[in-house]
Amino acid sequence: MFSKDITIDKIQQLGDGCMVSHLGIKMIEIGDDYLKASMPVDHRTTQPFGILHGGASVVLAETLGSVASNLLINNKTHIAVGLDINANHLRPVNSGNTVIGIVKPLHLGRKTHVWEIKIHNTDQKLVCISRLTVSVIEK
Repeated sequence: MFSKDITIDKIQQLGDGCMVSHLGIKMIEIGDDYLKASMPVDHRTTQPFGILHGGASVVLAETLGSVASNLLINNKTHIAVGLDINANHLRPVNSGNTVIGIVKPLHLGRKTHVWEIKIHNTDQKLVCISRLTVSVIEK
């Protein structure tokens, strides 16, 4: 599904200087039908109670889905942008930990892509599950 020319380093560079780098999101693995990233649970991503902020989980989810869509389209003529996202936050994660998100496709159409993103803690327990719809638009 994803081009074999794509490397984790090339994907990571897309996030330089934007929210992705500010939150410490790191792309860590690319497979045939998935992309995986990590995010620290620290002062940038927690709420005042010292646990992972739900909004930070949503940023990780939308980042994974948007990047995955942009890896599938012709970037000379189109861009893929988030259209709708939902998230269920299932368990807290304390500051000092890391979460791992993995995105897989549910639907890959010409104008829309739908992605499922699962975010786990380091014990492989599900922290958040999200669904992102991405719109593929002409530049």
